[in-house]
Amino acid sequence: MSKFASALTAWQRRHGRSNLPWQGTRDPYRIWLSEVMLQQTQVATVIPYYERFLEKYPTAAALAAASEDDVLALWAGLGYYARGRNLHAAARIIAERGFPQSQDEIEALPGVGRSTAAAIAAFAFGERAAILDGNVKRVLSRCFAVGEEKELWPLAEALLPRDDIETYTQALMDLGATVCTRGKPRCDECPLTRRCVARKTDAVDRFPVPRMRKPLPQKEVTWLVLRHGREVLLEKRPSPGIWGGLWCFPEAGKDAKGTLLEPLEHGFTHFRLRIYPLLREIQRKPQRVEAPGSLWLDLTDAAKAAIPAPVKKLLARLTANRGQSPND
Repeated sequence: MSKFASALTAWQRRHGRSNLPWQGTRDPYRIWLSEVMLQQTQVATVIPYYERFLEKYPTAAALAAASEDDVLALWAGLGYYARGRNLHAAARIIAERGFPQSQDEIEALPGVGRSTAAAIAAFAFGERAAILDGNVKRVLSRCFAVGEEKELWPLAEALLPRDDIETYTQALMDLGATVCTRGKPRCDECPLTRRCVARKTDAVDRFPVPRMRKPLPQKEVTWLVLRHGREVLLEKRPSPGIWGGLWCFPEAGKDAKGTLLEPLEHGFTHFRLRIYPLLREIQRKPQRVEAPGSLWLDLTDAAKAAIPAPVKKLLARLTANRGQSPND
């Protein structure tokens, strides 16, 4: 094992995280579930979702047998909802064919990219596979003063040790998450500090090289909030697309009438969305109570459905202000 890998594995055994709920197992289902949830999401946020998913769906077969609505309802609040849809689709493949056992085969599952597949292959099957998530990019970029991602992949592969790939892989993840952080890295506690080029050249803040970010465009939408007593009308969003498969309020045209409620703001990766809710009280439901893809739900039941965060926030307002104007 190289000095680089030895330093990491020794640090991991003394200081790395060892009590996360998905650690200490070779079960590929549990490892896959955690790695998908951890994509672009912090550990503290993932843990309660992971535990609830395992309680309700302890196996891939159980997850595959569930409806997409039930899966997305359990996923609600975790964000990046395509992950939930892909998780369900992949579970059906796994239930039918068994769990794939190599990085290349795992990467063929819906919603699994190169780095995620490598992590699953390493932790579940001990495969020598290089990962390059955000934390690992930061560690390697700073240690070797490499700015381009295309140069980091061959570097990550060249550094792989022959043995104990699981400890090494976890060490890279943990070091980036807890020591070599984006802001205020604790270099004095890093096992790589003596070999870190960015540290030696006082250039830690320059790596990884930040991407040029354009200002996020602002989009606007009006939601028609039809309310009949304690019930509201929700529509299922088409999949794929923004909030695909989730239940939302219908979008209204410019000529729609109603009481304008306090706007909502929501951020996506590529744009920001300002939502104008337009409340209209319905004394009688139309004779055709529900059209395909729409549903009248009690406020309490609606809050438990597969809904995105802004819908949940608006439902909470409507519930709290029942009997008065939600703007009061």
